[in-house]
Amino acid sequence: MLPALIRNIARRWSKKPSVPFSVLFKKFKSILERNNAILELMGDMGDKLGGEYIYDRQYLFETCERLGDQVFKLISDLSLLCQRKNVALFTAFERIQFRIREEMAGRRTLSRPDHILPLAELTHDLADEGGNKMAGLGDIRNILGFDVPEGFVITAGAYFEVIGQAGLRRDAAQSAVFPGEAEADLAVMSARLQEAILRVPIPKRLARAIEKAARETAGKDGLLAVRSSAWGEDGESSFAGMYESVLGVPPGEILDAYRRVLSSLFAEQALRHRAHHGPSGEEPAMAVGVMRMVDARTSGGLYTYAPLRDQDRAMVVSAAWGLGKPIVEGTAETDTYLLDREPPYELLSSDIAAKTTRMALVPSGGTDIREVPDAEQAVPCLTPDQIAVLARTAMALERFFKRPLDVEWAFTGDDALVVLQARPLAIQPREPSRRPDAAQAARDAPVLLSGQGVAAMGGVASGPVHLVKQREDLSDFPYGAILVAMHSSPRYARVMPRCRGIITDIGSATGHMATIARELRVPTLVGVGNATRTLTEGREITLDADHGVIYDGMVEALCRFELVRKDVFEESWEYRTLKRVLKHITPLTLLDPKADSFSPEFCTTFHDIARYVHQRAVNKLISLSETHPELKGNASRRLVTRLPLGLAVIDVDGGISPDASAEAAEEDLLCHPLKALLEGLNASGMWETRPVAVGMGSFLSSLTRTLSAEQAHPRRMGRNLAVISKEYLNLHLRLGYHFTVVDAFVGGPVNDNVIYFRFMGGVTDLARRSRRAGLVATILEHFDFMVELKGDMVTGRLKQHPTQAMLDAMFMLGGLIGYTRQLDAMLDSDGAGKRHVETFLHRIAHAGRNKK
Repeated sequence: MLPALIRNIARRWSKKPSVPFSVLFKKFKSILERNNAILELMGDMGDKLGGEYIYDRQYLFETCERLGDQVFKLISDLSLLCQRKNVALFTAFERIQFRIREEMAGRRTLSRPDHILPLAELTHDLADEGGNKMAGLGDIRNILGFDVPEGFVITAGAYFEVIGQAGLRRDAAQSAVFPGEAEADLAVMSARLQEAILRVPIPKRLARAIEKAARETAGKDGLLAVRSSAWGEDGESSFAGMYESVLGVPPGEILDAYRRVLSSLFAEQALRHRAHHGPSGEEPAMAVGVMRMVDARTSGGLYTYAPLRDQDRAMVVSAAWGLGKPIVEGTAETDTYLLDREPPYELLSSDIAAKTTRMALVPSGGTDIREVPDAEQAVPCLTPDQIAVLARTAMALERFFKRPLDVEWAFTGDDALVVLQARPLAIQPREPSRRPDAAQAARDAPVLLSGQGVAAMGGVASGPVHLVKQREDLSDFPYGAILVAMHSSPRYARVMPRCRGIITDIGSATGHMATIARELRVPTLVGVGNATRTLTEGREITLDADHGVIYDGMVEALCRFELVRKDVFEESWEYRTLKRVLKHITPLTLLDPKADSFSPEFCTTFHDIARYVHQRAVNKLISLSETHPELKGNASRRLVTRLPLGLAVIDVDGGISPDASAEAAEEDLLCHPLKALLEGLNASGMWETRPVAVGMGSFLSSLTRTLSAEQAHPRRMGRNLAVISKEYLNLHLRLGYHFTVVDAFVGGPVNDNVIYFRFMGGVTDLARRSRRAGLVATILEHFDFMVELKGDMVTGRLKQHPTQAMLDAMFMLGGLIGYTRQLDAMLDSDGAGKRHVETFLHRIAHAGRNKK
């Protein structure tokens, strides 16, 4: 009974009329148009964040609404194309849209439900959870690889839970919006909030988690440093010295220390500082860093730019014995060193003080001030080797954060350098005149490339070249290098925090990679054309993406300008809100279409949704071209070609001249990719006509896999089929014993241009077929395709190249199809394969179109 019911349902379903292919194809084109509109909107928002343009609140509200509307309609278009509801995608959209609206309302959204965040997992991506100070320390540890104290963060989410359960969140939020309050009122507000937080109960679950993490961090006899990491601290408004740091805390006293740091968020001077920067409606919040205390022999601070009138190219170091708190508070006698900013960081001057006291840890908890032995008081506390290590580390930090820094550091008893903190330097060096410096740099430094490419993200970067091949594993990408590649790719997102700049031969300023580069503010130049052939591995260069110039060596004048360039609105509500909103829009986490995580459930940003929909739409169109009932019927016409292809075509949107007869000629074609492919097939010397000898063993083995020679003849094959429009081609072509599929969209915006190529089969044994497949793969890689090779099947993809380059690639594919038609029978050795690669590349270069 049940099987019969199932068959009846299936029969009824099979009778459901299918949507005409032309309608589905128009929906596919709509997806491409919306995808481009979304990328352009994201690119525009990224440009605004770069500080080059003025914008207001209305721009933010309108752009977010337009972007949300486009993404919603993009998902709707995919639903119609695939005839599915796509509930998971709409759910992801609603989740992201809610977060964006919360950010616009001044309520930050936090992504982690747990409130204990190990420093080993913290980077700038989690700055809202961990605060700027601790997020910066996480970058220093996890990206740059420098030593920092072991520890964890009690997140901003924990702060909201604590004050929320105590009923203090409303009062805390109101403390940020009271400009003009009288001094007495401000002092009363501060005292009331601080007293309440010092007595606030910590929820039991959170208290247990904090105490457990504290014990694990401290170890058997260790003590802890409990430090503030508030929203906005160590950003453009540093709040330096305004919040509490509690040193030498035993694990058993961690909760009291935590309350002390939380309460300092409402210290009178902190309230006044927030009022001075203007009301924004943004809630204050305090994350708290808990780290194992460093029992420092020497500590200090370093400015990567010395705030001295007569020194423009120096860094200054302050150092003293013991812990560093008295140094940053200005209460200790310190040694002062002035160092050149350029390697080898020459010591320009030193002033050695009489250091009579030092701060030390008390084993039972806390700190005290002790006398320095007479013999050590006048001794320099840093050796030349320590100074060199400190200078190299500080300059590496400056290059990573792209601004002058105030660095706190310590040397342990075994001479290990530990970075304690790095904040933007409030005292900017004097801004140089850009044009004279740039002109001088152009005269003095050799120019390697100029006037080529488009800036996807402006700025200046210097470093060694690292050439990235298509299938290279990026896990070992060297920190501080400039990534140089043939084409742009969103997979480079994983190394952007480690690279100083990006240069590609081919790519779009509105593509996925460019969007991520703007978000991470990595100077990026795309579409340079010949960077991979001009720039050699390891060569030191300077990239000026603003002006499209690549210099040989480091051009110090340009690099110095980059450090003093200040963004227009970094202190404004508009800038801070845009920066937070973009976290839900531009990051791309769906990088690999083959990964299990490439699904709607893992979409966390609008960029993820756009990437998923674009990939899904391309795959669906390929599938429809192979399975749609309309394309299996009689809606095609014969294409008369100069070579015996037996090709039928289905025109869905302007692919053939309306004046063409039932048997269309090649001259009637308006389909750009098919015309280019046929040109390549017709090119002199590409279509092999000589008979080839085939061994009986190879021939017999092929009979179990392929059609007979007579069946494979174009007269008997049935249909070699092409589905076409003006820009689109889906071609299924069997020639002899091999089968080719080409799916291409060429002629629209560069982000839409894509070619998919699949090649397999042959009449010979597996060894010869595999040699031919390897030959095809080598040629495809030469022409910038991403290639996969499995046995005798080759798959290649080419994306987001300019239209002319894509048409040249189609021309090449036409030649490749003709050249390799019977080639497997000739490949009796690996050497034969290499010779035929060279022969093909020579012929295609002289065939009249492709000039690679």
